[in-house]
Amino acid sequence: QVQLVESGGGLVQAGGSLRLSCAASIRAFSSYSMGWFRQAPGKGREFVAAISWSGGSTYYADSVKGRFTISRDNAKNTVYLQMNNLKPEDTGVFYCAARYYRVAEADYEYDYWGQGTQVTVSS
Repeated sequence: QVQLVESGGGLVQAGGSLRLSCAASIRAFSSYSMGWFRQAPGKGREFVAAISWSGGSTYYADSVKGRFTISRDNAKNTVYLQMNNLKPEDTGVFYCAARYYRVAEADYEYDYWGQGTQVTVSS
């Protein structure tokens, strides 16, 4: 049974930082590309960042480039999202997702999802 568990969300002031973690109970985790998505209040889920199965390639939404960094530790079955210089518009529920092998930016391409962690950025 596949399980993705996000942690690290919280309340932070604008300009602050948070580090999200996603612990995956997936057989052969290193065969999965991983993504982070967020859903703001009243809006649809949007792509934030993704990382290839090897960690060799990373992809970011334009709105977070230069501020967010996605990384993974295949030995720990964990993917991270370091978020710096947070803005109020970053507020939302952040989800991690897993897709077998090929990386993608579309949410419908992903096979497994976590329950999400809330990030709130105050101005």
